[in-house]
Amino acid sequence: MFGTPERPRLSVFKSIKHVYAQIIDDENATTLVSVSTLSPDVRSETSGSNSVEAARAVGEAIGRKAVEKDITSVVFDRAGYLYHGKVKALAEAARNAGLRF
Repeated sequence: MFGTPERPRLSVFKSIKHVYAQIIDDENATTLVSVSTLSPDVRSETSGSNSVEAARAVGEAIGRKAVEKDITSVVFDRAGYLYHGKVKALAEAARNAGLRF
């Protein structure tokens, strides 16, 4: 997977306690948008938990922030995680917020 300025990469990472999502431009080696369950706006909604609901909140937040920065199309990098549970909830919420992948 490789993100370009026209179509950056949406990368997902899950730890034991938290879910993280970043939109990355690999050509310029910059992170354009990042959200996790540790982010203040998401943490207030989910109390920082690592659940499907928390992943959905992270997906909604990253989608909103990306659309605010005029990013509408991304490459989805699930980092080897199976597409179910938290990864699926995050992806669907990001799509509902306006991202295309």
